[in-house]
Amino acid sequence: MDNATDDHQSSRPRVGHIQFLNCLPLYWGLARTGTLLDLELTKDTPEKLSERLVRGDLDIAPVTVVEYLKHADELVALPDIAVGCDGPVMSCVIVSQRPLDQLDGARVALGSTSRTSVRLAQLLLAERHGVKPDYFTCPPDLGLMMQEADAAVLIGDAALRASLHDAPRLGLEVHDLGLMWKEWTGLPFVFAVWAVRKDFLAREPETVRDVHRAFLASRDLSLEEVAKVAEQAARWEAFDAELLERYFRTLDFRFGPDQLVGVREFARRVGPTTGFPADVRVELLGEQ
Repeated sequence: MDNATDDHQSSRPRVGHIQFLNCLPLYWGLARTGTLLDLELTKDTPEKLSERLVRGDLDIAPVTVVEYLKHADELVALPDIAVGCDGPVMSCVIVSQRPLDQLDGARVALGSTSRTSVRLAQLLLAERHGVKPDYFTCPPDLGLMMQEADAAVLIGDAALRASLHDAPRLGLEVHDLGLMWKEWTGLPFVFAVWAVRKDFLAREPETVRDVHRAFLASRDLSLEEVAKVAEQAARWEAFDAELLERYFRTLDFRFGPDQLVGVREFARRVGPTTGFPADVRVELLGEQ
């Protein structure tokens, strides 16, 4: 019996889980549908999960778009599931003491949790506002960041807290990265995709498809019952249910043709300076 249990445990796919509120709707339904028990889940930041997937410590995981594009020859993206936006995102922001076009040479703190948001912020400041700040990386704590910087880039729950609670109290400007990208390009933006390692896909194609279907079902169920998801999350978060429901409805969890165009445009603009070709191929599950 013990051996059978061990075999079952070892056969479960190793799946990553971003420990931010923005991914709650993608995972909330897994418990409801019963598929949560079929996965070996690992929670961490987007950056850490990306590293684990690339290293081979995970089989399937959310991966920041920058890291996906850098390692596109080793990974296959799952279609129709991502974390992105088509306009405001609320949880990827630049918080600043002065207008963005006055940040040339200024100290800008970069929260150390997502390379994609950091690269997007740098791109927007350089090409849209024509400034070259002095960047440094530090933990995503707005109070500490603003002691040493004129502006800070934050993502996830820290960005929500900063933009909704702390920045207004401190008289700081908040600039939404998703909205800035949309106004600049007219396109959606994708911060993270779900990807599978090609070697795992070759060994376990049906398992990969089962996991993909489970996440799509979880996402759809969560969005159908988004008020309930928000109400439950509000019990342990510093945000009320009404705000969380608005946040979950603001996020775009799709990865379809429009989102793919947005990813390719981002790759075209940052690829040569970020470590991947501008025309890097985004390979989707089902295209093999």
